[in-house]
Amino acid sequence: MKAAVLREVNKPLEIEDVQLADPGPREVLVRTVAAGVCHSDLHFQNGSYPYPLPAVLGHESAGVVEAVGSMVNYVKPGDHIITCLSAFCGHCEYCLTGHMSLCQAPELQRAEDESPRIAIGSETVHQFLNLSSFAEYMLVHEHALTKIREDMPMDRAALIGCGVTTGVGAVIHTASVEPGSTVAVIGCGGVGLSCINGAAIAGAARIIAIDRVPSKLDLARKFGATDVINAGDGDPVEAVRELTGGGVHYSFEAIGLKVTTEQSFKMLRRGGTATIIGMIPIGTMIELHGPEFLQERTIQGSNMGSNRFRVDMPRYVEFYLQGKLHLDDMISGRIQLEDVNDALAALEGGEVARNVIMFE
Repeated sequence: MKAAVLREVNKPLEIEDVQLADPGPREVLVRTVAAGVCHSDLHFQNGSYPYPLPAVLGHESAGVVEAVGSMVNYVKPGDHIITCLSAFCGHCEYCLTGHMSLCQAPELQRAEDESPRIAIGSETVHQFLNLSSFAEYMLVHEHALTKIREDMPMDRAALIGCGVTTGVGAVIHTASVEPGSTVAVIGCGGVGLSCINGAAIAGAARIIAIDRVPSKLDLARKFGATDVINAGDGDPVEAVRELTGGGVHYSFEAIGLKVTTEQSFKMLRRGGTATIIGMIPIGTMIELHGPEFLQERTIQGSNMGSNRFRVDMPRYVEFYLQGKLHLDDMISGRIQLEDVNDALAALEGGEVARNVIMFE
């Protein structure tokens, strides 16, 4: 099968023929139908987050079950599914206390003495974040996917696999945004737009979108933003404070930069909460003014929207079909696997929310 393989950091992905193993116990073979090109893929391509190479990238996807291994009882061939990189074991402390997105049980991958899931001849190719969805097929643990209804369009379903779950989940699960509250979202890419959409669903009274790209700010209004701020026109912290009379109840950083993380904390009102969603590069230190903690401000992280994805994702599908999730506007283009490097370059330029690779 064809797959996009990363062999060297800061080098283009190479379209190669790779082989998948047969499904083993608890494993599911999925025919990939759609895969979103997410900014997180770019972080690994450019080395911000080291990863063993070679690897097939991609982690935001939807497809159809082709075959199952032994002991699989959740899905059957023909089922439509969305994948999720935060696979869960179901019995560790994190899973049993409702924090499934923090599970990192090694049993979800094959052991080192087993044959790899992905290979090129005798060469092992590493599976990316339990998935590797820039490929015509995926071989994954059954706890890395959820069933969805068959009338959900696959290109939109793929977005739920990462960006939507991360953004909406950060609002609803991690921060528990209250109806009538004020919200600021820094960064209007796929995750930021999902944050804005999630805040609207949660009933926030005022939702302020912050970005430097005018077209993204226009798009943010479609997702529920009541106000927009172009960060290139001045200090966004002062602008937020002026709009809200002192700061917001909740802020969300959806870029992954030191400066915007610090800004997300500074734009809070007393008692407010900043939630950091963006992938801040390894080694980056965040500086905050200590006395501001006396105002009972909180800063916290969020991993994949603190999800319970087998519950959340089918609900997000229903939200889309009811017109509450605006996934149609998030897709900048539908491309072929061979166009993946152009899609990654477009993310780096900051002009698009999501390109989606279509395999059929």
